Amino acid sequence: MPGIVSVKTPPDAPPLRISLPDPQTRPDPPRTPGSASKRPVPSASPSRSKPSPTTPSSGTRPGKKPPPESPNMALIAEASLDNPDLGPFLLKFARDTIASGEGPSKALDYAVRAAKSFERCAQDGEPSLDLAMSLHVVAAIYCSLGRFDEAVPVLERAVSVPDATRGADHALAAFSGHMQLGDTYSMLGQVDRSIQCYEEGLKIQIQALGETDPRVGETCRYLAEAHVQAMEFDKAEELCKKTLQIHRAHSEPASLEEAADRRLIALVCEAKGDYEGALEHLVLASMVMIANGQENEVAAIDVSIGSIYLALCRFDEAVFSYQKALTVFKSSKGDNHPVVGSVFVRLADLYHRTGKLRESKSYCENALRLYSKPIPGTTAEEIAGGLTEVSAIYESVDEPEEALKLLQKAMKLLEDKPGQHSTIAGIEARMGVMYYVLGRYEEARNSFESAVAKLRATGERKSAFFGVVLNQMGLACVQLFKIDEAAELFEEARAILEQECGPCHQDTIGVYSNLAATYDAMGRVEDAIEILEYVLKLREEKLGIANPDFEDEKNRLAKLLKEAGRARNRNAKSLENLIDPSSKKTKKESTKRWPSLGFRS
Repeated sequence: MPGIVSVKTPPDAPPLRISLPDPQTRPDPPRTPGSASKRPVPSASPSRSKPSPTTPSSGTRPGKKPPPESPNMALIAEASLDNPDLGPFLLKFARDTIASGEGPSKALDYAVRAAKSFERCAQDGEPSLDLAMSLHVVAAIYCSLGRFDEAVPVLERAVSVPDATRGADHALAAFSGHMQLGDTYSMLGQVDRSIQCYEEGLKIQIQALGETDPRVGETCRYLAEAHVQAMEFDKAEELCKKTLQIHRAHSEPASLEEAADRRLIALVCEAKGDYEGALEHLVLASMVMIANGQENEVAAIDVSIGSIYLALCRFDEAVFSYQKALTVFKSSKGDNHPVVGSVFVRLADLYHRTGKLRESKSYCENALRLYSKPIPGTTAEEIAGGLTEVSAIYESVDEPEEALKLLQKAMKLLEDKPGQHSTIAGIEARMGVMYYVLGRYEEARNSFESAVAKLRATGERKSAFFGVVLNQMGLACVQLFKIDEAAELFEEARAILEQECGPCHQDTIGVYSNLAATYDAMGRVEDAIEILEYVLKLREEKLGIANPDFEDEKNRLAKLLKEAGRARNRNAKSLENLIDPSSKKTKKESTKRWPSLGFRS
């Protein structure tokens, strides 16, 4: 999470480590965001890096403190918890136990007892900062053990203790508690709750520091990344602009903070289809990094610039950007680093789009060779992301079996990793498409069902992506003759896509057509007629009639009207406007649309 900042302490004060507080002192000062716990610079992927809750380390390192002499827990009876000196004593032992590398389990016992002691000794009606601090430590230890569900109620109790109106220390405790709770929800995949906690923390921070404090800017950027993960790009863009304004006011021209802000804004612009705007921000960020001698960051920005050029069909410039980045990464990180593999994947995609299939296949094979024998230190998330990207290329060249194998490998790598719920849901959705293309409809439906359940749990039930997955699951149900279930899925997809994309979007119109056909199969002819009349009216008034689907829908409507014994209700004349190519997809064609819908981990 962003640095835990103080509302009163000078910036040169020592940093606060909320996971290992000193029981003898107040939570004296804040580290500014972006120092000891600085987040990585936003990547070219639309998915935000998962924040990890502040957790105490349990590994063994040279130079650690010797194990503390453990107190006799038998002597620390429940009655003795009323002693006001016992809480600080136990909290110190919790800290020393973690620092010595003994492991978090024993430290957890000390911290829990310390929290109980602080709670008993708290004065009636007076919020205890010591209690809040000890609860933060308990929650951090739970997170280090992977017990995120148990950390949530502890943090919810912790944020209810301080009163932010009582001054700097209380505001600090309330802010840090909300941010830590947001990180924990994020690790559980509950993005909507995570964002709510971050917003509450930002509100407290603004009340204490004002809207233009640079630490507020860091929190705004952190919240913007959460909105990007939730695909709420308008809110993310607003926060990014605010962050950039704050940093430009408080930092030197061409600062690293400004470069990081511009990279995130570029990511949002790209997601919204504003490629020229994204390119402008990336070029400015690159100039800043060059001025600061950040060679690897310049190369990472070159990869992003290459992706923008690719989206703009400026293929020669895209190749140049990718090759430039590839040269730097090979020189600085080695030929087998996963970041080299990610550039191979982008080059493979580029050559596939330009019809150079041999070069595309060669780069895919090079990338898979790196992912099959990763160098030490490579994370499972990096390998899974690479495999997923390569699978998209195999999918687009009509090799669904190979794509499915790669997706299954990626799933296996991520299935036990916390905070990967949305990524796994995306992979399962793409696996569902592959199963559908291969005619394995039962497996397709099961895969979609699992993806839908995860997306509901993570708070993405209102996203356009969720609507598309519901539509695909409905198609699988149609193939299995589960017409009633298909109708429910299409109806839910229609409501979501109308809200997120509007009625004239091709995905929304596709759902309308599917729902009309389903109603027809169920004998609900009047409902089917109503939908088809609405679709034809949209095409005639707003979209135009040049789309080949227009005649198909017109003929379907005519047949239904004939069965119903009435004529079409016309309210407007046709317009001779040209629109995009046909939205009617065959099985093979429909799968090629999936990579453009954000299925990249």
